[in-house]
Amino acid sequence: MFRKHTIFLCFIFVQLVSLPAAAQQSSDSSSLAFEDEIEAFERADRQQMPPEDAILFVGSSSIKKWTTLKQDFPQKEIINRGFGGSQFSDLLEYANRIVYPYKPRQIFVYEGDNDLYAGNSPQQVLEDFQTFVSQTKHKLPQTSIVFISIKPSIARNDLLDKMAKANKLIQTYIQNIEQVQYVDIFTKMLDKDGKVRSDMLSKDNLHMNAKGYEMWRNAIRPYLN
Repeated sequence: MFRKHTIFLCFIFVQLVSLPAAAQQSSDSSSLAFEDEIEAFERADRQQMPPEDAILFVGSSSIKKWTTLKQDFPQKEIINRGFGGSQFSDLLEYANRIVYPYKPRQIFVYEGDNDLYAGNSPQQVLEDFQTFVSQTKHKLPQTSIVFISIKPSIARNDLLDKMAKANKLIQTYIQNIEQVQYVDIFTKMLDKDGKVRSDMLSKDNLHMNAKGYEMWRNAIRPYLN
């Protein structure tokens, strides 16, 4: 009886000791989700580092899939560092590798879409953006930041209210912050009845087509530094 009791206690001890390691492993796996893409950016930088004082676009797949970005703003030095599926937490994690080394004059940020889809609240999106602004102002005090509003889409139509709320929270916050601006593409992708315009979306009803990116280009151009 004593032997069985001892074996049971040993089993419980092993389980308790292994829990933190398992949790750490899960956390590490999550943090490595975009490592291949980040390393690809770093390899490209080693071959030819973009010039300082350029304009950086960073964020999730809407930035990554903007393949005509440099052609759309031919008079500007543009860096595209979009990595698909990313959230603000990912941008904060990798900023030391794909944002700050470039010392850009201006940063256009598109995040929040996937955050809300993953279950984060509009308030959390705001707080993560605030963290990014604070961190960036500390590291690059002369760099201006432009937040590209969270876009609506048919695929995520059930999140429209949360998207609008997150956009409003960030827009209100930005009003009191120097060198930080807000570009509204949300309302431009809605029709007069407040429904998502399908003519600006690709077949997946989530990402933009050429017409959608043309609208983005026209909306963003006045904010280029």
